[in-house]
Amino acid sequence: MTDPLTAAALAAALAAAPPPRTATLVVDDGTRIAHHRWDPDPGVDPDPVPVVLHHGFSADTLVEWAARGAVAALTAAGRAVVGVDARGHGLSDKSPDPTRYGERRMARDLRAVIATLDAPAVDLVGYSMGAVVALLTAAGEPAVRRLVVGGIGGGVVEVGGVDTRALPNGVLAEALLADDPAALPPEVAGLRAFAELVGADLPSLAAQARAVHRDGIDLAAITAPTLVIAGDRDPLAERPHVLAGAIPDARLRIVAGDHGVVGDSPGFRSAVVGFLRS
Repeated sequence: MTDPLTAAALAAALAAAPPPRTATLVVDDGTRIAHHRWDPDPGVDPDPVPVVLHHGFSADTLVEWAARGAVAALTAAGRAVVGVDARGHGLSDKSPDPTRYGERRMARDLRAVIATLDAPAVDLVGYSMGAVVALLTAAGEPAVRRLVVGGIGGGVVEVGGVDTRALPNGVLAEALLADDPAALPPEVAGLRAFAELVGADLPSLAAQARAVHRDGIDLAAITAPTLVIAGDRDPLAERPHVLAGAIPDARLRIVAGDHGVVGDSPGFRSAVVGFLRS
């Protein structure tokens, strides 16, 4: 996420967002994973299947989904919502050790949270890093009824995960730990500034950057109907049709915007809500 939020605007958006019920789950390696829950709005016919949200790199559930309107849009549509803070992000445990990270490890955390929900199935939504986590989860989790992945494209098929050709993971890790962020090139300066704005733990983010998933995903194993959604000017989601074509039951939706569409675009939110309602 690189959209130009200010600290005041972010604080106001967080204050105005619906408050969650937050809990933590200790997963198999001892890491505490925070997750946040919201009930459907009163008076709306509820869907018994909750929507599970997984955010992108450097963000967290409250910043990416609650403060930006996605949670409110989903609860207004009668959905219970659960947002998971990835390890190293938000209220989950932090570590500077790259061996504790990677999207496959995050997918194990996500499946552990899903197992606690006592729900017949889940609809799963992931963005950017979280979209890779969601794809890995859906490839091995029959409880996923519908799947939405945003902010990724052909790189998932061609390099095995987030498109590190557009933003090399080593470059990103070094930028996050640089002593002088003012000297960083524009393509990483915005990411560093966003991480600092939201109060992210920079050593943990650098560790995840070094552990980024690039081992491929068994997309053919995904049985859930899937929406691939991308901004038309998103350098990290180029050729999204390649990704949609590799998932057996997927459709593609292009919206106007760059990698910040997850927070900036009402069209993005309405596409997600509409697909999950279909």
